[in-house]
Amino acid sequence: MRNQIIVLMLALSVLLSACSAGNSNGATVTVEGYITALAAKDQAALISNSCADWEDDALIELDSFQLVEVTVDGMSCQQSGTDGDKTLVDCTGMLNMSYNGEPQSLDLSTRTYEVVNQNGDWLVCGVR
Repeated sequence: MRNQIIVLMLALSVLLSACSAGNSNGATVTVEGYITALAAKDQAALISNSCADWEDDALIELDSFQLVEVTVDGMSCQQSGTDGDKTLVDCTGMLNMSYNGEPQSLDLSTRTYEVVNQNGDWLVCGVR
């Protein structure tokens, strides 16, 4: 009986750890999806990764990429902290762009993404 209780407690501990790990990763997965949608010029994916208050800004960002070829290089994102109800996510890597054969790069580490959890969905809701 004692061994069964120990095994049950261990299983419950592992289950709870897995749930909380998935929850903290949701913000980083959302930011990576947002950046990937920008590069792919995928408006539907961009909006699905944005909160309602950020949608107009997200579409403005998307417009700025319409005339350039964009690729994502070496992107990796991590939660860097919180600010009130916002989870802060920092990324490394580059957005490489080309317009008329002229290369340009945008360093992803220059921005911090503000992500909120609304009804269980992680959504980008601003940048710093």
